[in-house]
Amino acid sequence: MSKSNTWESDLLKLVFNNTAVALIGDAVGLVGSTTAGVLYVSLHTSDPTDGGSQTSSESVYSGYARVSVARTIGAWTVSGTSPTQAVNVAQVTFPQCTGGTESLTYCGIGTESSGGGKLLYSGALQSPLAVSNNITPSIASGTLIITED
Repeated sequence: MSKSNTWESDLLKLVFNNTAVALIGDAVGLVGSTTAGVLYVSLHTSDPTDGGSQTSSESVYSGYARVSVARTIGAWTVSGTSPTQAVNVAQVTFPQCTGGTESLTYCGIGTESSGGGKLLYSGALQSPLAVSNNITPSIASGTLIITED
């Protein structure tokens, strides 16, 4: 079985916009968090895989840290059908590299600022990011695309 277009949209809105989903469970449905909170975008040197965590193949350049992005409609736009997509509204800028060299080919979205954390989504970057000393990696607005289909 596959998800309906409506459910794909509702699921992405719940995860990325903290928007409640009506008509599931009790009278209030699946509700968002009391405080929307954030998701954490990570960079990876290879595919963290469906069985991985936020640390699987994660970048280790000196200065690296995951970047928090709010779970709001101001930070993520959810739209479309077949597939339904969540897209970053603003550029995601990671800390500047202060040492080391890496080719970053994947990114992830997870629940923790550091450590194992639950990896919710991962996928290949549109173009690899070559990172070395004094480079500040970033993901342009509208290019971090999460799909449900």
